[in-house]
Amino acid sequence: MSAERARSLRKRMSPPEARMWNVLRREPFYLYHFRRQVQLGRYYADFASHPAKLVIEIDGGAHFTREALRYDAARDQFIAAEGYAVLCFTTSEVLSHLDAVAAALLDRLAPIPVPVSRHRHSAKETRKNT
Repeated sequence: MSAERARSLRKRMSPPEARMWNVLRREPFYLYHFRRQVQLGRYYADFASHPAKLVIEIDGGAHFTREALRYDAARDQFIAAEGYAVLCFTTSEVLSHLDAVAAALLDRLAPIPVPVSRHRHSAKETRKNT
């Protein structure tokens, strides 16, 4: 498990992952600094927001075998032990009901304060604070 593997996974995103990534890069989601293919222990989360302590998984049909369900349960348990919540969507939900997926994600993020980033301040705000 390495940065090279994460880079490789980012280069070959599935269509549902690409659609979700386009949503996460827009307001208001970008404020939570989601990243793609984030290594957490021996696992790779499809998307993760460290400030929100939230992982998003997009699961296709291969995730519904007995072996895959056990693997995903162990992954989710490990991620939860690291202090993250896991929100799972199916590829079908992302492809067919992206607005509902985005609304569910907004509902999950609503109680979490928007992280303040010193990189997003305007020059005017910076001058005021000095």
